[in-house]
Amino acid sequence: MKICFLMYPWERVTKGDSTLRMIHESVKRGHEVAMVTPERLSIRDSITMGNCEVFTTNQKVSSSVSSFRENCEKTFKFLPLAEFDVVFMRANPPLDPFVLNFLDSIKDDVFVMNAVQGLREANNKIYTAAYYDPDQEFIPKTYVSKDVNYLQQIIEETDQEQMIMKPLDGYGGKGVIIIEKSASKNIKSLLDYYVNNSGKDGKSQYVILQEFIEGSEKGDVRVFMLHGEPIGALRRVPSKGDVRSNISAGGTTEKYKLSKEEIRVCRKIGVKLVRDGLFFAGLDLIGTKLVEVNVLSPGAVTEFNRLNKTKLQIKIIDYLEKTVEARKTALAKDNDIDMKIRTQTSDLAS
Repeated sequence: MKICFLMYPWERVTKGDSTLRMIHESVKRGHEVAMVTPERLSIRDSITMGNCEVFTTNQKVSSSVSSFRENCEKTFKFLPLAEFDVVFMRANPPLDPFVLNFLDSIKDDVFVMNAVQGLREANNKIYTAAYYDPDQEFIPKTYVSKDVNYLQQIIEETDQEQMIMKPLDGYGGKGVIIIEKSASKNIKSLLDYYVNNSGKDGKSQYVILQEFIEGSEKGDVRVFMLHGEPIGALRRVPSKGDVRSNISAGGTTEKYKLSKEEIRVCRKIGVKLVRDGLFFAGLDLIGTKLVEVNVLSPGAVTEFNRLNKTKLQIKIIDYLEKTVEARKTALAKDNDIDMKIRTQTSDLAS
């Protein structure tokens, strides 16, 4: 299998990195593995290329992930992305939309995980906020706008004393705060700042207001989804005095077993994920409420492995191998059918 990880630079890869474990597992199995950063994508003679770092195939692969990180051998090569069997998106948010345009040109020839159109649709929090759930079974009450007066009205009309506010395109817990209804004198100025003064290049930005879910002060649950099925979960606990449970924001992790109801909710959401080509994703749950869907580079794999004494990356690479094999089998059948049609047409013509 030829696999290319579209990701952040190698010098940013830490010992606890999730993508590192997937690369290590792939190289260990003898696959042809490369990595490329978004900045190193290009088009040459109408062909989408990557200035890739290719892992040497004949190197001795240490069983230690940390040792592999320090000692692995790589060489730079300009390679057509269409020659890979898999391009695995592991770039950190925010995503440059032009990257998806590069991937558009190869999506019919290569298994891109996650699918290009799925990444477009789920690249920000609207994907979760707009999820059709008329009975509010698993989507909390959510409002998206950059109309300050409307947002203030929502806060004034809610029967809750607290609401969660966060930027639409935020990630890693950045910008997540609790709005206190009792602090009514400060709400408008806070909304005005978030909408009109915290965006890029001075532009106004959309924000999300979300109901405060009971139990959220205890953290959330990160669920790893693979082809619509939950394959593992852990609890993320915010640091003292913080509402954010993201590990990058100082949160800690605990071992966690999903309840039957949580599994049911995950599988229900998983149907849409698969339909949208989002084969590997991280769901963030509070109880049975879906707070966020992470589709670019879901992390915390290392923490899950440590807590459960397992290697989640094995299931992920197994899945890629089976998918590539199934695609090759289907392509061979299509080619056989095409050949038979050509032969029959030729016979009729003669």
